[in-house]
Parts: sequence; C-alpha cells; structure tokens
Amino acid sequence: MQLDEFIEGFEEDEAAQRRRLAAEKSYAITDHLEDLEQQFEAAVQGDSLFGSTAPEIFVGRSGYPNVSTGLLSPVDTDAAAAGFATSGDWYQEGLGIEDVLQRRTGMVNSTQTTSVDSVSAGGGRGTSGVHDVWNGFVGVQREVAIADHPVDVEVGLDGTPEMDVNFDDVGTPTGPRAHATGADLAENPHVPRPVEKTLSDDDWRAEGAMAYLYRRGFDVYDINTILSAGALGQASERSLVPTRWSITAVDDTVGQYVRGTLRNADTIDKPELWYNEYMGNRYWVVLAPGRWEFELVEMKAPQSVWNPRPETGYYMSSAHEGYEGRTAYVEETAGAYYAARLGVLEHLQERDKQAKCLVLREITDDYWAPVGVWQVREGVRNAFDGEPGTAQSFRETLTAIADQLPVSLGQLRRKSELVAGLQSQLSDF
Repeated sequence: MQLDEFIEGFEEDEAAQRRRLAAEKSYAITDHLEDLEQQFEAAVQGDSLFGSTAPEIFVGRSGYPNVSTGLLSPVDTDAAAAGFATSGDWYQEGLGIEDVLQRRTGMVNSTQTTSVDSVSAGGGRGTSGVHDVWNGFVGVQREVAIADHPVDVEVGLDGTPEMDVNFDDVGTPTGPRAHATGADLAENPHVPRPVEKTLSDDDWRAEGAMAYLYRRGFDVYDINTILSAGALGQASERSLVPTRWSITAVDDTVGQYVRGTLRNADTIDKPELWYNEYMGNRYWVVLAPGRWEFELVEMKAPQSVWNPRPETGYYMSSAHEGYEGRTAYVEETAGAYYAARLGVLEHLQERDKQAKCLVLREITDDYWAPVGVWQVREGVRNAFDGEPGTAQSFRETLTAIADQLPVSLGQLRRKSELVAGLQSQLSDF
C-alpha cells in the first residue's frame, strides 16, 4: 500500500480528540469501589475469604528484600476468575482504562510480608530457601502461580481491606489490600509439564528456563508470574521477584532470545510504516532495511498525568540499541522499551527477517491512568495487523507522517539516534 493511502487510514478521530481527561475520568471507579466494599462484606465468611483466585500473584518491591507478597482473589465468587488476570486477551476484548481498573479493583490482594529469599514453611522469616517452600502462605502462592487454571483457595484475613487503587506504570494496578493470616488450597492445581521440567531442574539458569517456556508456547504473562513466585532458575538463586521487576526481566530475556534467532536473517526490502492506537496511546512503527537496531521515542502530552506542566510542551524520552543489544538497563522509557521491543521482534521472527526499527509512542491525555506496560506490548504487537504503508526511503516515511506527530522533525532528530543517523545516509537522498 502506498504511504499516502496508508496514512489517510489513521487520521486522528476528531471525537477522540475532544475527549478530555475530565470526561474520561468519570466517577465510575469510585462507585465501583463502594459496591466492591459491600461485595467483600458479603463474601467474607467469618475471618476467611473463600473463592477462585486467578493464576496471578503480586510481589511488591517496597522495603526489599522484605516485601509484601500477595494472592489476588476476585471478590465476586461467581465471576470467571481467569478474566481477571493480566493478559493479551484484554486487547482482543477491547478493554478500556475503566474496564481494566474495574477488573483489577474487583480482586482483593491478600498479603503477608516476607523475605524474598529466606522464608520458613509457615511463611515467615526462616532459614530454608524459597525453592524449598511448598506450604504455608508462600507455598500456596507458588502453587497458584504455576497452575494453568484458576485455583480455589481459602484465605484467612485479619481486618477489612484498604479500599484503594495502587498504580504502577509497569505493572497492572492492584485494588483493595488486606493482611492475610494464612492460605490453604481447596483443590490440587494442574501444572503443565514444561513448568514441571523447569521446576525440577534447579541447575537451569532462569534465562534458559524462560526461553524454554516461551518456545513451548507460554506467553510472557505466564512466565512473569512463575518467575515472580521464585520458581525459575538455579536453586541457590531462586527468590521471590517483585512483579514490576519480573515483568521487565521477562520482556528483556525473551526479547534477547528472539533477537538471537534473527542474527543471520535477511533484511526487509524497503521501509514500512505500521500504526496502531490503544487506550489513548498512538504507535507509529517504522521498519527500515538493515541489520537489527531498535529505538523507542515517547512523546508525552502536556497537562497529562505524565507531563503535568503545560509550559514544557511535549516531554520526550528515548532509548536505543544497536545490533549487539544493550548492556545497561533503560532508564528513560523503562519497561515500555522492553515491551515494545518484544512486540517488534515477534513480528520479525514470524517473517524470518531483520530490520532497523523506530517506534514512536505518543501518550495523549486520554491515557489518564496507568494500567501497565502490557498495553504497550499489545499495542505494538497488534500494530502489525493488516498491511503496512511502504516507501522508498526512511526519510520519505518520516516526512509523510510529520503532520501526524505532536513534535517537529527537528525535535525528533535531536532526540532520536535513528532519525539523526539514518537521515544522513546517502540512500535517503
């Protein structure tokens, strides 16, 4: 498809442009939390909450290495628990920000505080390593994490939950939190054979185990949960991993694995432009001929939660890697970088091609609450649906989309290594 025809297809919807933060941020979540408090009171039997928990856990990072670790249990015991777990299915269902917040606040985070690498069988501080723990609260949490379906559990609670929402730009929001006195399984979880293999081989480094599970069809959401529960890696190194860290670690490790499969692949023939829009985020993905190179440039709208100072204009951040990858953690774009990179690499692997890639992410003020980098991953993954716009050069592609960007090409060139470097190549003139 010619580039000008392609760009006509993603002209910004004027109706979407008019949706302001105040209109989006309705009182639906507040009303939902009030209803949730009533549901919680009805669901608690004595001092216990009995129900089906989604195969997802939460491990905090505050106070590390002594962290808050929790089981996420839907308050509505009649709800389909699997739908509450963070998943790429949320994109296919078309969930919006409020939908995600309602699902996440519909789960109680029943927590205990423990050391990440030294816990007793009862869930408190002790001398046995995490890899040995299969009972007590931490043991139940691990059983939930490695299961391939929701597991019925009974959680003992001390007091009523704190009815609030905890936001994180990397992890998915969590809702009401209550202190757990203990937890017991009400059924035997089913554990997939590949997971059993990684569990039993405690001489296997975590990076290799993650790549193995990915090759066996496990998505990064599943792998992240297993890693967070301390169920991957060599025995001496297994520990609970804060959810925020495990998300990025899995995206990075799987991304490196996929990149390795493309080292000898042919390059694409000509520049391509792909586009997607999701939850107030706009993604332009530019692929150009050449060996692997990747860059994410984020453009954050003024007067948004990401850039509250209107006088600064759009705030820009970026991160880049060459053919050999990165050796240091990305600071500016954090987990979004690894999530976006994985989406691109998976597409190239499907084609058995490599390319230079520039992802431009515009964060509009329609993205009024952070829901986690899963939406970045899915936004980029699904940008490759359909057919791309094609051009003769990288320069032509950038010129064609210049009017769509919230910043000038000059600003972009000063921030982007790929734009500054590729525009100077003779092939672009």
